[in-house]
Order: sequence, then structure tokens, then C-alpha cells
Amino acid sequence: MAKNKVSLRRKHILGLEDFSREEIELVLETAKEMKSIIHRDIKKVPALRGKSIVTVFYEPSTRTRSSFETAGKYLGADVVNITAGTSSIVKGESLRDTLLTVEAMGFDAIVMRHKQEGAAEYATKVVKHPVIVNAGDGAHAHPSQGLLNLFTLLQYKGRLEGLKVAILGDILHSRVARSDIWGMRRMGIEVHLAGPGTMLPRFLAEEPGIFVHERVEDAIRDADAINVLRIQLERQKAGLFPSKREYARLYGINNARLALAKKDVLILHPGPMNKGLEISPEVAYGDHSAIQEQVQNGVAVRMALLALVLMGGKAQ
Repeated sequence: MAKNKVSLRRKHILGLEDFSREEIELVLETAKEMKSIIHRDIKKVPALRGKSIVTVFYEPSTRTRSSFETAGKYLGADVVNITAGTSSIVKGESLRDTLLTVEAMGFDAIVMRHKQEGAAEYATKVVKHPVIVNAGDGAHAHPSQGLLNLFTLLQYKGRLEGLKVAILGDILHSRVARSDIWGMRRMGIEVHLAGPGTMLPRFLAEEPGIFVHERVEDAIRDADAINVLRIQLERQKAGLFPSKREYARLYGINNARLALAKKDVLILHPGPMNKGLEISPEVAYGDHSAIQEQVQNGVAVRMALLALVLMGGKAQ
């Protein structure tokens, strides 16, 4: 495990906005060692033996929930999953009562996803003992996704400082975009944003190192990496863009637009993809895509986070 004088100076993982550069570097360093475990024939270490983790998801998820579950099991913890559709939540049980119930069962960590912004922070006020790990709260934050994106960039580019990264799509309503922006700016990455005007938070243009563009072409020109956001059709309000066809034509990433970026540009996507809408199949499965690698890196980063928060901030 990583031996570093820096520790993760927090009990809970709620967002990246208050992470220091040193803390992010600690997570990434620890994740690198955790990834080596994934490549072993026997993918298990006793780091969290005797610890218990529960995932509480109020929204559907494949990658995040299963990777947190896998991460906990690879580290030797006992993991239980609770989803809204198969629990007392469908009977009207409140978030507070669900949290108190799982705390009473003795879980050491609660990994939770909720549709409301601030739900993870609220959970820290309800329970006393368990660690709260935010796996996505509304449009606010998705810290582990932001960290795995940084980890993937570092893996392919060998550095973070000075990179140019374009983030495309619905920036305004995206928890992934927020966590990416917080983490990337902390690590010295120049961030360029583009998407429909109805989906762009204009105030970000006033922040140092963040550039907001009306045209996708301007954002991706000479970019080292492009993070294509999923158009969240299940969250969208009517009228944010004219039609799916128009969105794909004006803002979708295809090979023609990809040619404007650097020759070794890296394509990221949080998944699941709307192929033919925000990203063409040729780009999604092409030579520049690191989308499947992101999935594996998600397990490594979530292993690092669980190990750090459940071992007093240091993975030894």
C-alpha cells in the first residue's frame, strides 16, 4: 500500500471542491497500487477484513454501484447492496430512517447515491459512526468519477499539470462536470467547456483556468483530452435543445471534430453512452477511447477511497 506522509484529512467523501492537491495525489498514488491487485490471479487483500460496507442507491447505476461493491470485496470487506426498488424505500421509508436503520446494523461505511443535491452531506448529520461516501447527489457532485478521470488522464498522459481538457455537453446539470472541474483545476489542468447555451453555466467563464465556448470546435481545438458528458434524457427539461438530431449535428463528437484535437487526444465518457447523440460509435470504440479503461480505473480509485477513509486516512 502507499506510504506517504500525507493523509486524507476527512472522515467522509462528499465532493472534490475542498480536496487539496496533496490529497488528490494521495488517492491517485494509492489507486495505482490498488490497480495492481485487480491484475492478480487472486484479487483479494485483507486491508478491510472485518469492515462492513453498504451501498444505498436511490437511482439506477451499473458502473458506480458494482465498482464500489467490487472494490470493497477486493479489499476483504463485507458488502451489502440496497436499492430503492427492492427495499422499504418503496413503502415510503424516509432517507433518515433508512440511514438510521443501516447504522444500527453496524456498517462502517455507507456509499450512497441520491437524486437530491446535498443528500450525502445530510447523511453525515443523521449518522454518527459510519463513513459517508457520496456516489452522486443530484447535479451536485460525483467525487469518485472525478478522481477516476484524473487517474485515467495521468495513466495515459503521464502528467496532469498543463493539460488542456475539453468537457462537452450538459455542464449545468452534470455532477460529473462539477467534480471534474474542481479536481482538474486543483491539479493545474486548463478546462474548456462547450455545449448548448441552455446547458452552460456562464459564471464559470470568470474563474481562472476555465474557458466557456459556444462552439464545440473551439473547445476541442488542440485538446489533450475530451470528456464527453452523457445527455441525461431522464433528467432533461423540455426545450434545452431543439432535437436529438440537432444536438448530434451541432455538439456530438465524431471523427471530423476529433481531427481538431491533438493527434493523441484521449476520449473519456462517464457512461452509459447515447451513441449517435453525444458521441459517434466510431469515436466511442476508436483508438482514442479510454472509456473501458475508465471502468477498471473506477474500481481502483474506489478501492483507494474506501481504504483511505476506513483506515484513518492512510493506506499502509
